[in-house]
Amino acid sequence: MKKASPVLQAQGLCFRWPERFLFEDLSFDVPPGVSLISGEEHSGKTSLLQLLAGDTHPQSGTLVIRGDSLHEDPERYRQQVFRTDPRSESIDQISAATWFQSLPGRYPNFDPEALVDLIQGFALDPHIEKPMYMLSAGSKRKVLLTAAFASGTPLTLIDQPFAALDTPSMRFLSALLQEAAEHPGRAWVLADYEAPVDVVLASVIGL
Repeated sequence: MKKASPVLQAQGLCFRWPERFLFEDLSFDVPPGVSLISGEEHSGKTSLLQLLAGDTHPQSGTLVIRGDSLHEDPERYRQQVFRTDPRSESIDQISAATWFQSLPGRYPNFDPEALVDLIQGFALDPHIEKPMYMLSAGSKRKVLLTAAFASGTPLTLIDQPFAALDTPSMRFLSALLQEAAEHPGRAWVLADYEAPVDVVLASVIGL
């Protein structure tokens, strides 16, 4: 069987905070399916997601998604990647419904039909019109996960996907990830302390 082409290619990434180096000459490919960034506390899992999303820039190195380089065409690159950021307050003042309506303009392959099924699967209907600041941590994370899976982006980055979720939502997410693991063209990268149960990983990036 022919090996699938990588969705993301990272070459020679170097990144440091003022007090210490976080990554030095880090290189890896991300194939289609589900991959894991694993590491202990403060090992740089979230920081690496920020780099892969183009939200922060490495001091050196290259990031390419399906031929689109972050350095050469940052706008095009960022259209190819979706990142969940549970700590962000940037959408706290608007409702999930309003935010969802804005996403097709940013992500060309956003799937409105999938969005409807995901809202139902995560039981978000009672919360969809509430401002995001009114939602619990678990409900906000479910909104982010809904957008992530509907985004249609080649690369989807999810930080601690199961944190704060109720049991039915954890089961629904597990089923989504099992399906994602078999996708021939999209890649999901999870940052967490351990691998999700019953999900076949395409690759592991250890920090």
